[in-house]
Amino acid sequence: MAVGLMVESQGDGKYSGKMTPFVIFSCMMAAMGGVIFGYDIGISGGVTSMEPFLKKFFPEVYIKMKQDSEISNYCKFDSQLLTSFTSSLYLAGLVASFFASSVTKTFGRKPSILIGGAAFLTGSALGGAAINIYMLILGRMLLGVGVGFANQSVPLYLSEMAPPKFRGAINNGFQFSIGIGGLSASLINFGTEKIKGGWGWRISLAMAAFPATILTLGAIFLPETPNSPNPAKQRSTQSRAHAAARERHGRRGSRNERSLKSQQRR
Repeated sequence: MAVGLMVESQGDGKYSGKMTPFVIFSCMMAAMGGVIFGYDIGISGGVTSMEPFLKKFFPEVYIKMKQDSEISNYCKFDSQLLTSFTSSLYLAGLVASFFASSVTKTFGRKPSILIGGAAFLTGSALGGAAINIYMLILGRMLLGVGVGFANQSVPLYLSEMAPPKFRGAINNGFQFSIGIGGLSASLINFGTEKIKGGWGWRISLAMAAFPATILTLGAIFLPETPNSPNPAKQRSTQSRAHAAARERHGRRGSRNERSLKSQQRR
């Protein structure tokens, strides 16, 4: 039975929930999904312009770059294989999003975030350790799976975890995290390109594991949102949801409990 959670004000028409350190910490952990998304988008452009990377995986493009410096970049990078490496993330993310919505709805936000974090970790490991084009594209596709699951569950987790008064700001924080990820990717590419030995691209691809680890640990240890469907809590969904919301937002008072019970009876 679907149950709605309505919190009644304490007489002034305003929601009594507040922003607690617990809520802030939970949202910061979950927002790592946005950082990884921005990082994976931004890292590919810098990596595909590194000569050691092109020489190892896309020698045809590398030869074009060296043969004639006057050729437009649109002609130099005209490679279906290189395009497959870049676009595989978006294609995998599109396919994964169809499954992610069902997982998030049926099993909750945390399992979906956990799947996304695990896919990010595996994809970044494969990308950083790639020895052939197959490993490279497979790692990129796993990153796309992580994007599909994280972009489905993280914004929903942030919305349900945040008090309504701050919900818009916290949701915009996800977009802000995407920008941070893109900026981080550009700065890391700028540094790794200067590494002598031609292995800087491995650091660029593998560094996605850092925010992915934070996201995965958060999915393991952070609590579910009050509205998340958790089969273990179905027997007392209303009371447990209210208790969870009160714990996260630091709310007190019996008026909210009476409002919740009245909604349950309806």
